[in-house]
Amino acid sequence: MAFRFSLILHFLLLTFIVFIQAQNVDERDPTIKTMEEHSGYPLHEILSISSFSVDSLNLQKQIDELSSFSDSPAPSVTRILYSENDVLARRFIKNLMAHAGLSVREDAVGNIFGRWKGSEPDLSVVSTGSHIDAIPYSGKYDGVIGVLGAIEAINVLKRYGFKPKRSLEVIMFTSEEPTRYGISCLGSRLLAGSVSLAGALKQTVDNHNISFLDAAKSAGYAKNEDFSNVFLDDRIYSAFVELHIEQGPILENEGCMLFYSFTLPFFTLHIYKCQFTLSLEGVSIGIVTAIAAPASIKVEFGGSGGHAGAVLMPQRNDAGLAAAELALAVEKHVLESRSIDTVGTVGILELHPGAINSIPSKSHVEIDTRDIDEKRRNNVIEKIHESAVEISKRRGVEVLEFKIVNQDPPACSDDSIIKAMESATQVLNLSYKKMISRAYHDSLFMARKAPMGMIFIPCYKGYSHKPEEYAAPEDIANGVKVLALTLANLSNVNVSSQAAFSS
Repeated sequence: MAFRFSLILHFLLLTFIVFIQAQNVDERDPTIKTMEEHSGYPLHEILSISSFSVDSLNLQKQIDELSSFSDSPAPSVTRILYSENDVLARRFIKNLMAHAGLSVREDAVGNIFGRWKGSEPDLSVVSTGSHIDAIPYSGKYDGVIGVLGAIEAINVLKRYGFKPKRSLEVIMFTSEEPTRYGISCLGSRLLAGSVSLAGALKQTVDNHNISFLDAAKSAGYAKNEDFSNVFLDDRIYSAFVELHIEQGPILENEGCMLFYSFTLPFFTLHIYKCQFTLSLEGVSIGIVTAIAAPASIKVEFGGSGGHAGAVLMPQRNDAGLAAAELALAVEKHVLESRSIDTVGTVGILELHPGAINSIPSKSHVEIDTRDIDEKRRNNVIEKIHESAVEISKRRGVEVLEFKIVNQDPPACSDDSIIKAMESATQVLNLSYKKMISRAYHDSLFMARKAPMGMIFIPCYKGYSHKPEEYAAPEDIANGVKVLALTLANLSNVNVSSQAAFSS
């Protein structure tokens, strides 16, 4: 009897606690209240209505259908700039934009824009998007989530009945991958106003000696050969937010432990201390605070060459060993920075003449080094150059080339957008982690034209550019919801607050 009475008391206590907590969430949640005050958008209703939901089945169907436009068999995707499958994929995206009620336009290099006109269309626009081109034999989620997910985020808001003040725009960027012409983020670089790139494209050719101009025209672009008209005016966008798979293991592997403890008087006679601990398998959302930017370097050594058996070791001037030693020097200088955010990779090492019984007379090395700290990264580049010169002298070879191909500055996410993304995750009751992006994205260049932010979702079974990488429907849906709420918040920010987006 006593046991049964104790059970009843505990049940009543738990019911009371749940009731109190529900009242606090529904009526007094300061996050929701703050977002409503700034946006005029009744966010508390989202927690209780089914209309704020992602059509996950249809979105996955779209992802699968887009992946079929590929030069390689499933499950891999190969979609190269201005190829036949790239053109078909572009048509697919434009149709989805039009079906969502967006007005669609394209620029001279094929950046595609789909706009949802706001109630105050003269205000600067809130934009989102990513890319759909894919390097050979990659996965089907890289970039694609940020385009198809953005269109679905617009659909989510429309189904909910949201009316944007600032127009919302989805951008599909041309050629984020450097596969065909060796230029990464080609479309967003031009949008950011790269004069040098606009000029260089007129003389750029691919490995098959097909010019960029000819390829672009075959796809229906570059009609007047003036790429400067792609440049964006600084006043067009008030914000840019990109949804993307993480392309790394952090969100997948890092568990999140939530601990909740409180004390309540019960009938004024007893004090009950209640503790709840919840272990989650991972973190739902990554909020990107900064994007590391790479510098790409090409180095060539020239040596004497010779027969592998005829030239004795003391008489050799081996360009291959010089390249190998430089590769080890890259690792050494990166580690000397003592920062986990500094990385360096020798991705290409080629030897000439490339015969097993011939001492290399030439070597070609391509190096990628990146960091969120530009000064620290550039210091690594300087040390790599010093090592190349020292190695060449000691080994009796010549540095034929040391060329910094690109040296892009890193970018930081804007504080106001970080806050909007955090608020969205809190409203949706999702766990999140602030993190940097070590891969770089179109957001890196859009940051030059508007305050920027990125939303990461977990990807599983492999990292960047692998066919087996996988994004779970629930994670995709969470990312789309966070994006939708973030866009809604940024779209309806008061006109008087526009200064917050102009720094």
